[in-house]
Amino acid sequence: MEPLETRELAYFLAVADELHFGRAATRLGIAQPAVSKTIRQLERRLGVTLFERTSRAVTLTEAGRVLTREARVALDAVSAAALRTQRAGIPEPRLILAMKPGGDGGLLPTILAAYERESEVLPVEVVFDADSASMLREGRADAALLYAPPDELRGLDTETLLTEAPVAVLPRSHPLARRASLQMADLAGENLHRKPGDPSAMKSLSALMHLIALGRKVAVLPRVLTTPLRDDLTAVPMTDVQPVVLMLAWPAHSTSPSVAALARAATAAIHPTRSHRP
Repeated sequence: MEPLETRELAYFLAVADELHFGRAATRLGIAQPAVSKTIRQLERRLGVTLFERTSRAVTLTEAGRVLTREARVALDAVSAAALRTQRAGIPEPRLILAMKPGGDGGLLPTILAAYERESEVLPVEVVFDADSASMLREGRADAALLYAPPDELRGLDTETLLTEAPVAVLPRSHPLARRASLQMADLAGENLHRKPGDPSAMKSLSALMHLIALGRKVAVLPRVLTTPLRDDLTAVPMTDVQPVVLMLAWPAHSTSPSVAALARAATAAIHPTRSHRP
């Protein structure tokens, strides 16, 4: 079978997104017959039906759903390869590390200190972005600090740095504040702000903490977001909420010596008896 072309995958994804050949053609800026012809050729080459077509609707087949996932990965990889190649060719290349604001669990200084002791390293530029996973996948970053959940880890290699159970943040005067641990059932009836996996759960964390101190809200958050905690608040561990996992992530099959050095440094800093190389 001949290799698939990026043009074919782009045409296919336009139809898969729109589920309408006419709208897909408009989105691509080409005539509809060209789109239909490309999809028919793609189906013949693959030997499967990608779309069920009726006079009323266009729907994806199971094969079409699989290609939708795989085509996005492939096109993202092509775009990322171009961006990384361009960045590698600049006069003073840097390793770009993406993270959400406050999303390092307090570990980044230790990791960077260990990284500076490695050989074959580039200067690190830390970039803050709420969607660090997309920056990494699109080639705008070389590595990222991500949280699972909620970050999508598809197509990435990872090193686990920190696993924490979320905590309930309560006013010190709250009846539950003296408990050693809590479950979600204990918070029934509370005005609950619950985003346990997302370090950017609220645009203004200080505003949320102020509302909690006033007795207007209760929150379930990663412990890292509660440090330092206001004197009028307390954090109680939750026993039935999925743990939050902080990871260093990089593109699968990366061959960058600097990314490898960063992964080794992170492992050495967090797990001194282990080593890792992407």
